Amino acid sequence: MSKILWVDTNDMGGDMVPRRLKRKGFDVVRAFYREQVVEMVHSEKPDLILMDMHLSFKDGEMAIFKLKASETTRHIPVIALTAHAMTSDKEKASKAGFDDVDTKPIEMPRLLSKINRLLSIESSTGD
Repeated sequence: MSKILWVDTNDMGGDMVPRRLKRKGFDVVRAFYREQVVEMVHSEKPDLILMDMHLSFKDGEMAIFKLKASETTRHIPVIALTAHAMTSDKEKASKAGFDDVDTKPIEMPRLLSKINRLLSIESSTGD
């Protein structure tokens, strides 16, 4: 079972995606503050990180920079989740070290496809 670290700074209403991922067989752990990300990556050892970017991009960017700079964590794929679908936003996320970007509203088949691709999992992506 693959473990996903869900980083969501909004503790209200952010349970839908983790619940749906759990139903798909993923083990989901949650961080509510970007400051927790690096620490939780070391303690939880996730296979993938989903990071909601609805607040400060700089905080998320710094966490990703630290993870991608470390020999022990640089291999962990990170997907940014954002309401901004502009090409410049996607380029900015890529430059910051994110492996992929998914836009809100989250469409589970699309997100699962990205997760499966990054984790090299072949399975049904329907919800």
